[in-house]
Amino acid sequence: MPTTEDIKLLFAEFRRDAINWRAQSLTREGDKALALAYIDARDVMDRLDEVCGAENWQDRYEFHGARTICYLSIRVDGEWVTKADGAGDSDVEAEKGAISDALKRAAVKWGIGRYLYAIPAPWVPCQSIDYKGKKQWKKWNDDPWKHVRGAHPQKAADKTTTPAKQTAADQKSLSDLISSMRENKTTAELKSWWIDADCKAARAKLSDGQYKTLKADFGVYGASLAENRFPGDIPMTDAEASRHPLNS
Repeated sequence: MPTTEDIKLLFAEFRRDAINWRAQSLTREGDKALALAYIDARDVMDRLDEVCGAENWQDRYEFHGARTICYLSIRVDGEWVTKADGAGDSDVEAEKGAISDALKRAAVKWGIGRYLYAIPAPWVPCQSIDYKGKKQWKKWNDDPWKHVRGAHPQKAADKTTTPAKQTAADQKSLSDLISSMRENKTTAELKSWWIDADCKAARAKLSDGQYKTLKADFGVYGASLAENRFPGDIPMTDAEASRHPLNS
C-alpha cells in the first residue's frame, strides 16, 4: 500500500523513448513543425501500477455532453484520495480519445508527467504533404529531443520507467521543503522563500529527480496562489486542453 512518501515517486520522469511528439503547427514551407511532448495513457497506468500497486488505484468516468471527467483515486496510507479532471472529445475515436485524455489530465494532478509542461516546444525538421491546398505534417526528420533547448543526453541509468526508491533521509529532505513551501500564502512570500539562502542550500542537497519534483510543485503551487485557488484546481478551457502537453 503506497504511503505519502511513495506518492512523490509519481512525479519521476519517464524514459525518453516513452515520450511521443505531435505536430502543433507547420511553417509555411512545411519543412518544420512545432513539436509537443505527450505520453500514452498506458504509460500512466504502468506508472500507477509500479508506484501504487494495481490494487491501490482506480478510475471512474462521468460524461457531461461532449466532456468526459475522470476521477482518479489512489489509496494513500490506507485512505482513498481522489483527484479529477476532464477533456473534450478528440477528433478520432471520440469517446475512447476523451477517456484517455481525461485519465492523463487527472494523472497530472497526481504529478504524473507534469514535468512535460516545462519542456520548451522545439521546431523540428519534418516531412509534409499537400492536402486540399494546405500543408499537413507527415513525419519527423529528426529526433525532437535533439532540438529541445537545454536537454541533455539521457544517462543509461535513467532509461528505466520504474522510479528509484528514495532513502528515508532523502524523502524527509524533499518533504520538509515542500511543507516549508506551502507555508507561504502569497506569491510574494513564495518568491522570497525560493531565493532565501537557507532554501537554496537545502535545494542544493536534492537529487536531480527530487529537484525536478520540487520545481514542478513550486510552479503549480505558485499558479494556485496567483489564481487564489487550491493547487491542482486551476481551470482550463477546451481550447487550452487541446494544447495540453499530455494530449495526443
